[in-house]
Amino acid sequence: MTLKRYGTGEIGPGNQALPFARAVQADGWLHVSGQVPMVDGEIVPGGIVPQTQQAIRNLLAILQEAGYGTEHVVRVGVWLADARDFWAFNKVYAQTFGAAPPARACVQSPMMVDCKVEIDCVAYRQP
Repeated sequence: MTLKRYGTGEIGPGNQALPFARAVQADGWLHVSGQVPMVDGEIVPGGIVPQTQQAIRNLLAILQEAGYGTEHVVRVGVWLADARDFWAFNKVYAQTFGAAPPARACVQSPMMVDCKVEIDCVAYRQP
């Protein structure tokens, strides 16, 4: 099995090297690390809607870089800082995955950075 890593050695907030890959591809599978609503090292301001939009943009950019699209996404994991944001999050999420959504887990959890949402995914396409 051949592994291809995307985005290793990147620098995060505080000029610290991030000790993980943004994604790892193995035999057609792509595992994308959790994406937060960050641009240029800063969390985007606003509530759950703009933060969800940015986290999804970040996720889609990694998928595209690796040659995958939303049609390849098999499973999504979602962490929300506040369960009250669930329905607003779902409205934005539904716009991305449309009529063929992937399997999903969604939990409430404290975040490692000051944001409202984090999203990861697993995608598959024939190698």
